[in-house]
Amino acid sequence: MADAGRLADPAVEARLARLDELLAGLESAPGPAAATAVEAVRVLTEIYGEALARMLDLAGAQPAARLAEDELLGHLLVLHDLHPEPPARRAERAVDRLRPAVRERGGDVELVGVDGQVARVRVTEASGCGSGCGGGPTVADAVREAVLTAAPELTAVEQLSAPAAPAFVPLDSLLVREAR
Repeated sequence: MADAGRLADPAVEARLARLDELLAGLESAPGPAAATAVEAVRVLTEIYGEALARMLDLAGAQPAARLAEDELLGHLLVLHDLHPEPPARRAERAVDRLRPAVRERGGDVELVGVDGQVARVRVTEASGCGSGCGGGPTVADAVREAVLTAAPELTAVEQLSAPAAPAFVPLDSLLVREAR
């Protein structure tokens, strides 16, 4: 199928932002016409969700997984509770994609797990300044954004502290010496 007339991701993002603005305006507008418009959008979304579910049923597991890899389609699948992968797996993939860049800067990141709607990650930064000493975004901020983008049904990303480095104790100091 040709891509003629298709929207590039930035154009999709712009339209989604505009849709959010329009819906916020409708939700705050007084009167029955605004309530009717919001209800029409909700019903239309439900219909499209049902159509998407039927399409996935007809396509089968492997095509559904491929569709879920597309950012826009993946978000639609999450919106309609149809995504073939659980949130924990999507969060893990998001962390895995960030790990090479974090390691390149001397740090590391790992997904410890997902507990309910909270992802738990361990982030170590080379500078030891994980709270944004320079005032800019931190690795932890990037991880939080990536995880919540991949699995928007999660409500938070909790950063766990890095385990303390083991202390080096020379073996000689542990041996009992005879008094002379």
